[in-house]
Amino acid sequence: MATWTRTLAVTAGATALVMTGNVASHLLAAEPEAAPPDALTADLDAILDDPRLDGGQASVVVRDAATGETLYEHDADERLMPASNEKLLTSAVALDVLGPEHTFATTVATAGQRTGPILRGDVYLRGTGDPTMLASDYAGLAKQLAAGGVRLVSGRVLADDTWFDDVRLGNDWAWDDEPYYYAAPVSALTVAPDTDYDAGTVIVTVDPGAAAGDPARISVTPDTDAVTIVDEATTGTENDISVEREHGTDRIVVSGTVAAGGSGVSEWASVAEPTDYAADVFVKALAAEGVRVTGGIGRGVTPSGATVVAEHESMPLSELMVPFLKLSNNGHAEVLIKAMGREVAGEGTWAAGLAVLRDRLAGFGVDTPTVANRDGSGLSRRNLIPAAELADLLVAAQDRPWFDTWYEALPIAGESDRMVGGTLRSRMRDTPAAGNVHAKTGSLTGASALSGYVDDADGRRLVFSIVLNDYLSGKPSDLEDAIAVRLATHSEDAAARLTSVDIPAADLPDDVECSWVKAC
Repeated sequence: MATWTRTLAVTAGATALVMTGNVASHLLAAEPEAAPPDALTADLDAILDDPRLDGGQASVVVRDAATGETLYEHDADERLMPASNEKLLTSAVALDVLGPEHTFATTVATAGQRTGPILRGDVYLRGTGDPTMLASDYAGLAKQLAAGGVRLVSGRVLADDTWFDDVRLGNDWAWDDEPYYYAAPVSALTVAPDTDYDAGTVIVTVDPGAAAGDPARISVTPDTDAVTIVDEATTGTENDISVEREHGTDRIVVSGTVAAGGSGVSEWASVAEPTDYAADVFVKALAAEGVRVTGGIGRGVTPSGATVVAEHESMPLSELMVPFLKLSNNGHAEVLIKAMGREVAGEGTWAAGLAVLRDRLAGFGVDTPTVANRDGSGLSRRNLIPAAELADLLVAAQDRPWFDTWYEALPIAGESDRMVGGTLRSRMRDTPAAGNVHAKTGSLTGASALSGYVDDADGRRLVFSIVLNDYLSGKPSDLEDAIAVRLATHSEDAAARLTSVDIPAADLPDDVECSWVKAC
């Protein structure tokens, strides 16, 4: 594994920072006993003088978190794709608009009549956007209904997802991302397969048969008829499995080989119609509780006079921030955008929510005419923001009453626990930045970003934003790490400065967040 190594090699007042491995080396400016005031500038300029950025763009800002004083900037006002740094905007504004105690309710209601164990009429399953609804939560709703003595629903289960509109995908999202769980369709009524809360997805597990050449055995979590599995996989000598949903359908094709005698392979896939998926999971839960539905599943709007017979309340938004930001969950971001639109304008749409986002960003000192917001997650390549505006947000957020919650929800460098380190868990380990840097990552093809907070060697908190675009090869996240570590070691006292720091390289995917491929 390659490592960044800061090595003291004073020659005519120069200190060398060397990265061993298959990447370029960098020469950093000196930090001798009487370092010049611009040593930080020289060092950060040297880090950015990397051949991978030739012809590319870099927007970088470092500020004193307490005063807002700019300590370093490089093309600070250049508008670039922030990738998942867009989630900094979405999460901060959501905490302002919805509040840390905001929850999402999922209800079961009916306007029908009870005759003993028979409920004559339709049952409405109504969602308001909860991205954390598990199959066990739908089982809890079914249990509540059954506990009231209902054994037969002489009617339909009607799924009500009208809290949001029926636009499932962002206008600018790449069509070839559609099958993947990180671009799952958005609905007010949905299901998450596990406690990463990847709403609108299923887990497809491929297990080997008894011997090489046998068909693979496939299961889906949670159990649902909302997807159709096409099994083309066989048992072989190695794991080489493809799980892909056909464009615009709920046919999931599983192909390739799974190793005989192995533990199998699990992959996540998005579901084309999350509303129907939720209704199917709920009806199966009713059956497990001994409640039969005669009329099947459909869609409908809950009547205003309907009686609520079961209800589930989500975790508060303050808690949702952890899986949202640590794991860079795109679905959570888009739910929050639509929820803000519903809260403020009465419309659960991207247009309404993004209007709220832009309006509230001005209250954080963000110069909104310099920013383009096309979604809440950063999947759109038409999102644009300068690093200077991200830094403005980070400085202003410190004065909000929810700041501590937000700060702790950001990924923390080098912390191995997924729900602490998140997308930074394998980065900057065993450096002064580990356990220190709280920052949001961002990754798309040709776009990488890291923005957040770091305490320097003097205990002074710094705000930084690094946005890199249009590089052609080799994701430059190591440059972001080098800058963050340099900030963590920064001191106004020359004698206190560290002169040698190893920065272990992280094995990261080039085009997506590591959490999107379950690599972190």
